[in-house]
Amino acid sequence: MVRTGTVVALPNSDSIRHEVYSHSPPHPFQVKLYASLHTEEVTFDKPGLLVLGCNIHDSMVAFVAVVDSPYFAKILRSGQADMQVPPGRYRLRVWNPQLRVAVPSQIITVTSAPLALPVTVGLDPSRETAADWPE
Repeated sequence: MVRTGTVVALPNSDSIRHEVYSHSPPHPFQVKLYASLHTEEVTFDKPGLLVLGCNIHDSMVAFVAVVDSPYFAKILRSGQADMQVPPGRYRLRVWNPQLRVAVPSQIITVTSAPLALPVTVGLDPSRETAADWPE
């Protein structure tokens, strides 16, 4: 997950040439074949979910979630995420490519006190397509 405007490095750290692309509406792009020890950079300037693939290796898939907010977190293996946000109203969205069922976004109000917000999600590791990006 990255913030809108972030430059993401796409290194090739093996000896096989790769051609990285995305047809995702927020930022379609194609990086022509490049070899080992070379890095291409892509600037993600619009929010949304991008699915990245390799024209040479169909099994290579990656996801880049681009958000307009400076407040986001990756869920740790422990199942927890921690964000420090100032008091205010926020829309909470949860996404994982293996979500069994979409998690509806919700509006939360953060006061000056710490807020613990439990969210339970079910994952399906056998899922063949990525879950939809929440609106």
